[in-house]
Amino acid sequence: MGVDEHGRRTITSRIPARLDRLPWSRWHWTIVLGLGTVWILDGLEVTVVGNIASRLSEPGSGLAISSGQVTGTAAALYVAGACVGALFWGRMTDRFGRKKLFMITLAVYLAATALTALSFAPWWFFLFRFLTGFGIGGEYAAINSAIDELIPAYYRGRVDLVINGSFWIGAVGGSLLSIVALNTDFLAKDVGWRLTFALGVVLGLVILLVRRNVPESPRWLLIHGREREAEEIVSSIESRVEAEKGEPLPEPEGELKIHQRGSVGFGEIARTVFRDYRRRAALGFSLFIGQAFLYNAITFGFGAILTTFFDVPTGDTGYYFVVIAVGNFLGPLLLGKLFDTLGRRVMISGTYLLSGLLLFGTAWLFDRGSLTATTLTACWCVVLFFASAGASSAYLTVSEIFPMETRAMSIAFFYALGTAAGGISGPLLFADLTGTGKVSDTVLAFQIGAGLMCAAGLVAALLAVNAERRSLEDVATPLSAAGGETAKAQA
Repeated sequence: MGVDEHGRRTITSRIPARLDRLPWSRWHWTIVLGLGTVWILDGLEVTVVGNIASRLSEPGSGLAISSGQVTGTAAALYVAGACVGALFWGRMTDRFGRKKLFMITLAVYLAATALTALSFAPWWFFLFRFLTGFGIGGEYAAINSAIDELIPAYYRGRVDLVINGSFWIGAVGGSLLSIVALNTDFLAKDVGWRLTFALGVVLGLVILLVRRNVPESPRWLLIHGREREAEEIVSSIESRVEAEKGEPLPEPEGELKIHQRGSVGFGEIARTVFRDYRRRAALGFSLFIGQAFLYNAITFGFGAILTTFFDVPTGDTGYYFVVIAVGNFLGPLLLGKLFDTLGRRVMISGTYLLSGLLLFGTAWLFDRGSLTATTLTACWCVVLFFASAGASSAYLTVSEIFPMETRAMSIAFFYALGTAAGGISGPLLFADLTGTGKVSDTVLAFQIGAGLMCAAGLVAALLAVNAERRSLEDVATPLSAAGGETAKAQA
């Protein structure tokens, strides 16, 4: 240990290498359950709102609101809240640590969801949809940072994809829940939709309890001058893993010499991301815009498409959504390992391009009138099998290709920028297009989403970083590293 010319303590540590050489264990499952399960809640939220839009617009629902306001205005406000929340909480995550923030953001999310269930007027519903998004936006930054810093490099790609893809487990639950909630034989019109939000609160409280056992990121502690805490956490993890496996762990390879420091200012973050890593910044922006527009523009209005063009009863839309939700989850689950074996560039570009081309084909069939509600759902299931793996890889990409000191803020920035471009304008535009009842307008929305996915796939083919099975410090040298190669050299 020493001191550099700026008075900062300089230490050499093997903590990152020690974390990366760990075999998969029960401890890693606690991380997956404690952090990853929140996406199930997010999927539940988004799906329920999309499926109950028609019921909310009916007389007797307890809200004087139109279906277009639910799938358009409220959906856009939810996404806007997520963008603002990502930027605000992302900054806090890099400054105050991963654990504090993933506890706080979940609490905000739960409170806003509970208050959504009590909506009595459109303005109240809109306000708490925004605040629910505000909480979930912070989750994206805090959770993805913590996951990538705790999961060994060998498994990082597949684990990150499956965790982000677990959104669709919640979507399945939300679809099935909406079937019951919209059935007036069981629940009154003004009660069922409220109970769906209340159930989300109950599930969130369970996750909050599990999450208390997830530690702070040792990598974050190390850089912020708290190496003793980092050492205690890593030693505890190693002891648990050795006891489970019944054999000593292999020696870690490599060490990291760093100048410990406090938080990084916005100016340094901006210079690092947009000057030193400008090619990676272009990659992150492209991936997020493509997936955000496709998902936020299309899936928010899937129920409306079924009722408008195929006369599917409001109470039956959940059955169709279950099918595409299952396809969405199977994509990351079955393809995830290939991101660690075949590699990031091949799989990211491949999933984006293939999903875009398949969506163009779906649009062509829809325009010809060749599809029914069932076959349209089947087409969407195939499209989203690949698109879901690609979308999940966008979060993986921006969480691993920038220096650790900027990780949460980088995730937040690209999520907010890409989602604002595709996620806010998408639902608003798509609600208007499907609202006309014209096939050509809906085809146009499909084609826009497909085009953006293909464009992002081409960018990934050129710019994707070969981060598979490499330590985070190797993919992007920390800004605090002493004597390491510069960020610009890696860009």
